[in-house]
Amino acid sequence: MEAPVLSAEGAPADRRPLVLDLDHTLIRTDVLHELALAYVKANPFRVFLLVAWLLRGKTHLKHQLSTRVTLNVDALPANEEIVALAREHAAAGRPIVLATASDGLIARRIARRFGFIGQVIGTENGVNLKGREKARRLAEMFPDGFDYVGDSRPDLEVWTVARNGIVVSDSRSLVRRAERVTSVQRHFAGGGSPTAMLRAMRPHQWAKNVLVFAPLVLAGITDEPRAWAMAALAFLALSLIASGTYILNDLFDLQDDRLHWSKRNRPIASGELAIPRAVLLCASLIVAGVAIALLTNLFVVALLAVYGGLTVAYSLTLKRQPITDAFVLATLFTLRIGIGIAAVGAESSAWLLVFSMFLFGSLSLAKRYTEIARMREHGHRKTSGRGYLADDAGLVLTMGIASGIGAIVIMVLYLIEDAFAADFYLEPALLWSFPAILFLWVSRIWLLSSRGELNDDPVAFAVRDRTSIVLGAGMVLTFIGAMTGLPGLTAL
Repeated sequence: MEAPVLSAEGAPADRRPLVLDLDHTLIRTDVLHELALAYVKANPFRVFLLVAWLLRGKTHLKHQLSTRVTLNVDALPANEEIVALAREHAAAGRPIVLATASDGLIARRIARRFGFIGQVIGTENGVNLKGREKARRLAEMFPDGFDYVGDSRPDLEVWTVARNGIVVSDSRSLVRRAERVTSVQRHFAGGGSPTAMLRAMRPHQWAKNVLVFAPLVLAGITDEPRAWAMAALAFLALSLIASGTYILNDLFDLQDDRLHWSKRNRPIASGELAIPRAVLLCASLIVAGVAIALLTNLFVVALLAVYGGLTVAYSLTLKRQPITDAFVLATLFTLRIGIGIAAVGAESSAWLLVFSMFLFGSLSLAKRYTEIARMREHGHRKTSGRGYLADDAGLVLTMGIASGIGAIVIMVLYLIEDAFAADFYLEPALLWSFPAILFLWVSRIWLLSSRGELNDDPVAFAVRDRTSIVLGAGMVLTFIGAMTGLPGLTAL
């Protein structure tokens, strides 16, 4: 960021207004995109209405959305640097004006959030206040001059008639063009992080997709290169599609995430990743994932379609149904195993699938219990965007622990009924250490959860927690020793 040049200090007599743009300037998002997303979220078929309104003009679209959608304007991410700048000048006696192409109705609602704004000019009466029209209006209203804070190419028209300009953008090209038409006094970064797209994809969550390799190991076909290749393709396809659905979920949950103690820092909720870019990234990831899945077989593609459809249903409505949401999450984990089975051509194991449902059901409930505990700490009675109440904590805790113990019991039954008869285990007795280690790990998850020390996502926590990594390595070594009969492990 450049050193400050324009300052209110020492210039209290200056009464020429400081005019602020709204989208990606005073706030780190675009109001029209926010309104359109909220409107379509309630009913995806409304996208056809958006197209119809847009055909009648962008001004008509803005008006229709602003009268039909209620945004929580207090939760919109503010650009704190611009807020501080405006507050400084307001304290020195300068009038602060909000001039935006957004509909005047919602612009006035947003302005009430910022006490330093004295006047609001927005799109009204069929006139889109953007670019040349905004420049004309401001020049008429303030013939003695004004300073303008903007962020985009249409603002070049306004800077042409402004006394001074302040640019809020990461584009050096825009800054240079602004310098040709006005005196650029300050330049603020746009606020978009270069890593925002990558963080929105949540690559750390890809660790969950390692489950597609489980059938390859459990079926005893680890010596088949083609099976490894198919599992790897399924892993990559699933990871890309999962990342696409994470972004879709963040788009649907935008307003709720901004009220959450940690999710408000996610790239889309914080304004680091613009909504149009997020939509494009989401579509690109899903298309790429399907293309890679087609290199495996149609059964894998079909299961990925089920995974994607269930994820969308979860994002739209199922996540708001108590207990059902945890069941759906467990199902999505189990589908990962099913995709692995389909990819490598392994025989389906009822033991494995039922074990997965119980284990991941427990972890999903641990995630919900953590959210409920956080909610209670902040004095809320109901989780934002969920169907849980503070009084549900005891039930969720009980069901989660019971589900975890159920997974351990199922593993023991598998060992008794099937494992010792499997011809690919050279030392099946080593498998008895698996349920013991699993018990320690599940108990650790719930112990930390009950203490309020668990991250929202137990799986994400596990890949960073040293104890969990050691216990996980122990479970992996158990299977390797059982299948290979390693002398060192057998001696134990």
